[in-house]
Amino acid sequence: MESTIYGYIRVSTKEQCEERQLIALREFPVPGKNIFMDKLSGKDFNRPQYKKLLRKLKRGDIVVLDMPLLDARQTGRDLTGTFVADLVLQILSYVAQTERENIRQRQMEGIAAAKLRGVQFGRPRKPVPESFFDLKERWERKEISSRQAAKELHIAQDTFLRWVHEQGICAGKK
Repeated sequence: MESTIYGYIRVSTKEQCEERQLIALREFPVPGKNIFMDKLSGKDFNRPQYKKLLRKLKRGDIVVLDMPLLDARQTGRDLTGTFVADLVLQILSYVAQTERENIRQRQMEGIAAAKLRGVQFGRPRKPVPESFFDLKERWERKEISSRQAAKELHIAQDTFLRWVHEQGICAGKK
């Protein structure tokens, strides 16, 4: 399994300089696109870039540079190092999975609330044109295919067949 190298930088205030951490990550080397940075207090983990990093992590990725026991590359060198590195990866995976589940739950709740307010999702349905009924009858008589009918109506074949089904005519003919 190929590992990806990620770096995370956090400074407590916008006035603090992240340059020292950035230099260390670049020398490691961590690709610029894999460096995540927050300029926020360390009081909690409500950090946008940190959360984004957690969502990207997978087993074997390298994240912690200045704490050798937590460096996932050290696995296999000694039992304690292997145990701690695996434990940290499991914890990070758990946190990332929990955050994904929380996001999904909040999204479902938001969609449900919007639907209660009458918000319509998706593209508005196309109205069934009058010419559909003639083409449908021709299709029922096998004079044209559903694909030909759809082409004449300038719609997808699936849309034509859905309209046929919704009209409740020709049940079983699809």
